Amino acid sequence: MSLTSHRLSVTWKLMALVVLCTVLLAACGESGAANNSNSNSSGSTDKTLKSISIGLGYNPDIQFAPFYVAQSKGYYKDAGLNVTFNHGIVTDLIGTMAAGKNNFVFASGDELLVAHDKNKNLQAVDVSTIFQKYPVSLIVPKDSPIQTLADLKGHTIGEPGPFGSTHTGLLALLQAGKLTPSDVKLQSIGFNQVSAMISHKVDAVVGYSNNEPLQLERNGFNVRTFAVSDYVPLISNGIITTQDIYTNQPQTVRAFVDATIKGLKDVIADPQKAVDISKSYVPGMNADQALAVLKYTIPIYQGNGKLGYNDPAIWQSTEKFLVAQKMIAPVDNLSQIYTNK
Repeated sequence: MSLTSHRLSVTWKLMALVVLCTVLLAACGESGAANNSNSNSSGSTDKTLKSISIGLGYNPDIQFAPFYVAQSKGYYKDAGLNVTFNHGIVTDLIGTMAAGKNNFVFASGDELLVAHDKNKNLQAVDVSTIFQKYPVSLIVPKDSPIQTLADLKGHTIGEPGPFGSTHTGLLALLQAGKLTPSDVKLQSIGFNQVSAMISHKVDAVVGYSNNEPLQLERNGFNVRTFAVSDYVPLISNGIITTQDIYTNQPQTVRAFVDATIKGLKDVIADPQKAVDISKSYVPGMNADQALAVLKYTIPIYQGNGKLGYNDPAIWQSTEKFLVAQKMIAPVDNLSQIYTNK
């Protein structure tokens, strides 16, 4: 082979190598562009999630498991929502929503009616009742002579104070027993129902059906309970939003409610899994105790089986009771305060 032929051969090989490298680089560039496209697509998806918040009105707790499960399993994200949980004990939860601090709150129906009565300009609507049963009970020692609500007359009853669901529930039970607060001796004991009962400081206490009775039993103190829901139907905790959001963002409301109910169904189907998921949301949670609480809470979620349903009859019963107790004036537009749409 001549020197010239050798040089031509080398030149062609070099040209072929350049062409091959160019093709490979182009291919890599297309692959990188494709990967960047997927990354941007994912990023844009996250950016398109609508950010909303819900005020839960209490510290992190297993009772909020439906929300935790919906968040953990991606139900909110699948519905196009980026949901923030605002925990903490708030005296006027509905007021914080009206002030724009939350898009939704988890509050009771009687609380909403009282808020409407105090502020006629308040525009808020209950879009789904999560606690189908009012979760308050009056608790007495198992060997107590108090066998009926009428037997409470003259006895000392401990309650956290003249506020909140426990007080409303107590008034309902007294009414069911044809009694008034003046017929009994009420003591404000804070949230110390368990110690007050064990020390016999009072004859009965008012607490939550899924909490204090379990604590007392764990302490070896046997009790009996009178559940408010067995005597006076009252609307309990549900998802409440502003009329503005309900009217102008119906898809957001529907998406949030549907995703929460999906989480609720999972909690009912597998309480243990719900407890496992809730561990990351509830610092220092005792899993065994949480499971016991959740098992007592599930019947409260379920009621008569219509998850999330706003029962018109129970709303009417609640309004009638609150009017009788002079806690609110008669409501002209009760049906506008809740919805099942």
